[in-house]
Amino acid sequence: MEYRQENGNITVTGLSCLDLKDTLDCGQAFRWREVDENTFEGMAGNRYLKIKQSENGYCFFDTTEEDFLGFWCEYFDMQTDYKEICRRLIKDPVMEKAACYAPGIRVLRQDGWEALISFIISQNNNVSRIKGIIQRLCETFGEKMPSGWYSFPTAQRLAQCSVEDLAPLRAGFRAKYIIDAAQKVASGEVDLEKIAAMTSDDAQAYLMKIKGVGVKVADCTLLYGFAKMDRFPQDVWIKRATAYLYPDGVPDFVMEHAGIAQQYIFHYARTCPQAFEGMEK
Repeated sequence: MEYRQENGNITVTGLSCLDLKDTLDCGQAFRWREVDENTFEGMAGNRYLKIKQSENGYCFFDTTEEDFLGFWCEYFDMQTDYKEICRRLIKDPVMEKAACYAPGIRVLRQDGWEALISFIISQNNNVSRIKGIIQRLCETFGEKMPSGWYSFPTAQRLAQCSVEDLAPLRAGFRAKYIIDAAQKVASGEVDLEKIAAMTSDDAQAYLMKIKGVGVKVADCTLLYGFAKMDRFPQDVWIKRATAYLYPDGVPDFVMEHAGIAQQYIFHYARTCPQAFEGMEK
């Protein structure tokens, strides 16, 4: 990968396996929107970004070299060799189909607190509604940024709220879980800073102290918010997909890259009509 700074923008070339649409709109992050063909804008943490993909590479608009190297490279997981991981995974025929269907998916490295609340909101929900709830959450309880977007509200801010305060979000039963998570994090009962040093299994149990956080929400939080790449989040959809695609179980060598493999499988099964060809409905 190479980059250059020009006219206040950062241009990146030589980066393989990053498709913005597949990565930003595949259900792992909910604060991005496509504003033009192959052009997205959104927030990650409290940073706004507009980014465009073209045949020549990627343009990070109005981005400093410090922000690019210190934040966005890690956010888009640019240090990981996805091309090599794909090479290993496609030895399995199912993964060959899934990875080759969308080889540009990367697992984003998001803020742990934001991921926790986002996946609490994701329960029994669809992507469009999740995005709407999170947008209202930020606009109501976050701070307006120079970009016009709003920061993600802090645990301390949400811990002061009641279920009635969250009613305008239209989050339903999830409101009480958002408040419980905020109160536990704000009080230090759940210290998100400790998770990096925990094993994934211990971290999963730790997060499940929060009301409404089960195995799936905990694993999504750990994968997308804490880069615990051995997590393989499973909701009803992915359980159905893996049961059909892997009736004898997912091979061990695939599970060596569990988080990335799960993302390929999930996107393939959710969006490719041929994925379940021949399966009885």
